[in-house]
Amino acid sequence: MSDNRLSFKEMCAKFDVTPRTLRYYEYIELLQPEKEGRNRFYTPREVARMTLIMRGRRFGFSLEEIRQWLEIYQKEGTEPQLRAWLAMADRQLVALREQARELELTIADLEKLRAEAAELLPKT
Repeated sequence: MSDNRLSFKEMCAKFDVTPRTLRYYEYIELLQPEKEGRNRFYTPREVARMTLIMRGRRFGFSLEEIRQWLEIYQKEGTEPQLRAWLAMADRQLVALREQARELELTIADLEKLRAEAAELLPKT
């Protein structure tokens, strides 16, 4: 790992992603590794971007949303990117809260049906 760069294999291991995933992120221009011949090397900038990508995926953002958000920083700087992040986070929080509410209803329904089914079995 010379001069703070990660190899392709090291990058896959660090973020627990498949080579296919890493190549796809490069293909859709989320990542731009340095290339030396057939080898790819990921700088601290690319590692930071990958950290943001993985976090964004965990929060449920699409790759296109993440790509656009990362692009704001390159074109407009930190403040517009932070404003965009707040808007994205607010939208996603509404969606996640709705999903959580629906999940709670589903769990309650399943618990009720399970209890009813258990009552139908003879006691031993």
